[in-house]
Amino acid sequence: MRAAEPGDAAVLVALAGDVTGEPEGWLLTDSAWRSVADERRYLRALRRHPHGAVFVAEIDGVVVGRLSVSRDPHPASGHVADIGLMVARGQRRTGVGTALMRAAEEWARTARVTKLELHVFPHNTPAIALYEKLGYAREGHRRAHYRRPDGSLLDAVLMAKFVAP
Repeated sequence: MRAAEPGDAAVLVALAGDVTGEPEGWLLTDSAWRSVADERRYLRALRRHPHGAVFVAEIDGVVVGRLSVSRDPHPASGHVADIGLMVARGQRRTGVGTALMRAAEEWARTARVTKLELHVFPHNTPAIALYEKLGYAREGHRRAHYRRPDGSLLDAVLMAKFVAP
């Protein structure tokens, strides 16, 4: 587990492309996650931005997971941060997701964030089980919240966890 570096941009874009291309529909994007140049700029900007972070999981020098965490920009909810997680197909259920989620919790404590939240598709039962195992609770169900590239709409389950300072 480590903070993502701008040099990780190409492998992170490839990881997102792989996960997006899975038939289960774990991740939605239109045609591409971001360009490598956009991802590199984003990772550079995070170095100067204390309100967010990206962590990667590496196994034998290969990036197999990515977690982004970003503080809510509204002044009344600055104690809340949103999480986005993706893990390579062959590394799921091996502890990679758990380790990345723990990294987010450590970041939250340092950043004085007391609540972490995320969206997960209702059909992603393995991810829901992981989040529940880590202490996340369902806080809501957002109907027709995401649009797939084909125009169909997907629901999202809102889950959250309070993190002790």
